[in-house]
Amino acid sequence: MTSAYFAAHALLPDGPARDVRLDVRDGRFTAVTPGAAADGATRLPGVALPGFANNHSHAFHRALRGRTHDGGGTFWTWRERMYAVAAGLDPDRYLALARATYAEMALAGITTVGEFHYLHHVPGGRPYAEPNAMAEALRQAARDAGIRLTLLDACYLAGGLTGAGYQPLDEVQRRFADADADAWAERVAAVREDDGLRVGAAIHSVRAVPADALRTVGRAAGARPLHVHVSEQPAENEACLAVHGRTPTALLADAGVLGPTATAVHATHLTAADIATIAHSGTTACFCPTTERDLADGIGPARALADAEPAVLSLGTDQHAVIDMFEEARALELDERLRSGRRGAFRPAELLAAATRHDALGWPDAGALAPGARADLVAVRLDSARTAGAAPEQLLFAATAADVDTVLVDGRVVVRDGVHVLGDVGRLLGDAIGAVWPR
Repeated sequence: MTSAYFAAHALLPDGPARDVRLDVRDGRFTAVTPGAAADGATRLPGVALPGFANNHSHAFHRALRGRTHDGGGTFWTWRERMYAVAAGLDPDRYLALARATYAEMALAGITTVGEFHYLHHVPGGRPYAEPNAMAEALRQAARDAGIRLTLLDACYLAGGLTGAGYQPLDEVQRRFADADADAWAERVAAVREDDGLRVGAAIHSVRAVPADALRTVGRAAGARPLHVHVSEQPAENEACLAVHGRTPTALLADAGVLGPTATAVHATHLTAADIATIAHSGTTACFCPTTERDLADGIGPARALADAEPAVLSLGTDQHAVIDMFEEARALELDERLRSGRRGAFRPAELLAAATRHDALGWPDAGALAPGARADLVAVRLDSARTAGAAPEQLLFAATAADVDTVLVDGRVVVRDGVHVLGDVGRLLGDAIGAVWPR
C-alpha cells in the first residue's frame, strides 16, 4: 500500500524544512523530500511532526481527572481514590476505559504508549482464568484505538516501605501482586508480542518490590524495556535510606537493573550522585510534569540530567491530568524557568526529542520523519486561536492537543480533521468512566 503526503512545514531530524513530500509504502516512509512539489500528494495543514511517544501511562487513572481536587488533599488521599477506581474494574470495563483513553491519546498525536500495568488479578488477588486477561484488554484497547502499545508489566510484591521495613499488601493491592518475582516472570512470559505490541517489564518501585527480588525482575526483563518509579516522593527516599542505607537509585544500581534499556520514571528527588548514576548508566529518565505538579510531587532535575551525558529524557502523561504532549514538553522548559529564574534551558529540538522517544519503549524505528522509519505523522494546525502567528519551529510553545488535525500510525490514518476513527471519543470516555466510578 502506497500513499504520499505534502506539508508546507515539517520538523525533520536535521531541523525545520519547507515544502516536504513524504512518501509511504507498507507502513514506512520511503522518501522524505524537502523543497518538493505536491504532485498529487495529500496536503496536510500546518506543521508535520513525528508521532509522539507517551512513555508512562496508567490508563485507568483517566477516570480520576477532575475528581480529586475537593478539599485539597495529598498524594496519599489521591491514592485512596485511585484504589477505589481500581477496585471497580474487570477486563470488560478495563477494555472500555483503556480504549477511550488511548483514543484520546491518538487525538493528541500519540502513536506509541508505554502502559505501566499493575492491575493484574481479580480483586482480592485470585488470578483470572486467563492470567493475563487484563493485559489482553489493553492489547485490544490499543488495537481498537489505532496506536502501538508497550506493555510494561509491573512486579508488585509489597504494600509499601517504611522505616520499619516492607509492609504487607492491603486488600486493594492484592490484585496488583503475584506470589513472588518468579511467579510474576512466569505470568509475563506468557504474553505474546504482535505487530502492535511489545512486552516490557516494570518494577513498580523500591517500595513495592523488596531488594532481594530486584535482580530477578532484571534478569527476566533481559534486553526488553524495564521501567521503574524512582524517587517520586521524599518519603520513598527516607524509607529506603532508613532500611537499606542507600537511595532508591543506588539500590537499583546495586541490583544491576539500570542501563540503556531501563527508564527511571519521575526521578524527582535525586541527589547529585543519583543524577550521575542514572546518566552514566545510560538509563532514560521519564518526566511526567503535569502529573508531578498535579500531585505536588515537585520539579525534577531535568536540565541537570540532560547535562550529565549521556542521559536521555522522555515524557509521559502518567495519571492523565491532561493528555497533551505539547504541555508535557514545554513544561520541561517552563518548570526549569521556575526553578532557575532563567529562560532557555531547553531548545525546542530537545523538547521534541523528549516527546518522541519511542526507543525507550522498544520501538527504535519510530519517532522521526525519515526514510525507513515507521510512517507515524502528526499534522498540527497553524491557524487556530492558539497557534496563529507561531513560528513552525517553535510550535511546541504554542500548540495544544486540540490543534492536532491528522495522525498517521504505521501509515494508517487514525485521526483526520481532528476526528478519531472511533468517532465521539468524549462520549466513549464518559460512558467508560461512568461505568467504573464508585457510587
